Amino acid sequence: MLLYIHIPFCDSKCHYCAFNSYTDRFHLKNEYMKALKKQLKMELERNLKTSDKLETVFIGGGTPSTIKVEEYIEVFEILENFIDKNTEITTECNPNSATIKWLQGMKDLGVNRISFGIQSFDDKKLNFLNRAHNSKGAIKAIQNAKCIGFNSINCDIIYGVEGDSFESIKNDFDTLKSLEIQHISAYSLTLEEGTKFFNKSEVKIDDEELSYKFFKYLKELGFNQYEISNFALNDKYESKHNYGYWQHKNYLGVGAGAVGFIKNKRFYTKKGLEEYIQNPIEYEDIEELSEEDIIVEKVLLGLRSKNGFDSTIINKIQNTKVDELVSLKKLTKKENKIYNNNYLLADELALYILE
Repeated sequence: MLLYIHIPFCDSKCHYCAFNSYTDRFHLKNEYMKALKKQLKMELERNLKTSDKLETVFIGGGTPSTIKVEEYIEVFEILENFIDKNTEITTECNPNSATIKWLQGMKDLGVNRISFGIQSFDDKKLNFLNRAHNSKGAIKAIQNAKCIGFNSINCDIIYGVEGDSFESIKNDFDTLKSLEIQHISAYSLTLEEGTKFFNKSEVKIDDEELSYKFFKYLKELGFNQYEISNFALNDKYESKHNYGYWQHKNYLGVGAGAVGFIKNKRFYTKKGLEEYIQNPIEYEDIEELSEEDIIVEKVLLGLRSKNGFDSTIINKIQNTKVDELVSLKKLTKKENKIYNNNYLLADELALYILE
């Protein structure tokens, strides 16, 4: 079982961000955390036995570092019997709010993996994206985390933004390599509805060749691609939490707008802060997935990552298409497992197999 905890507060709203986050509701932090702890207790009691251990805990957002360490103490007290030394515990944070005190406090509570929302080391680009930090602050925050003792650090980088070039992205990766971080999540800019960038197609660069070039460059730096957007120095530093999603494992979603998945059902919490605070244990919606829905997701997620998918879950006609793609060297087949040779083609390959 995996656990996701959502913190919806941010110092500023990035122009590309469509996540459930708020910059004007800081006065609700205390009430929100009370509600979150109430839901957390309910989810754990309902879905786990006292002897069960969570494989992973992921605190995301929003910006978890906008919440003081003291507010997380009770969260970890609630989790105490469900985590152990083998549990991967990640928190996202931003350089401007992840102070030495905050980083040390989270480490003391048990966090063993840090994910920084860096996005770029180019101050002009950071300003364009409406990020709340600069490159100097980003470097300092990473150095602080390393000094405190975090030895599993991810940094997010966004690419495909107006003005990007291979050289500019290469500079970001070179900086991360020099800082000796272990994991990179490199995301292509998407223009999501409800964001400031949504109707500005000119801010996005669609350059597939650029993606191939920096995938190759990351490999030269020692970062192995194990999913379309994720790169790790070795298997040890891959995100167990994300991997759990791709393997279709069960997960709990706690916090406003969080999503949980148990067996064949998705559970959607209330998205609005006030509504969530008022009743955090009532779901906004419960979606029941059909067997076909789950097969589609397993194929798509498997083709997006090195996880692959089991050929026994698809029908005879679909397997014939798989064999055709194997003969064309688009896919690789090992026993009953199907693996993708080019993650950028994942959607197209999945559509062809499943249509």
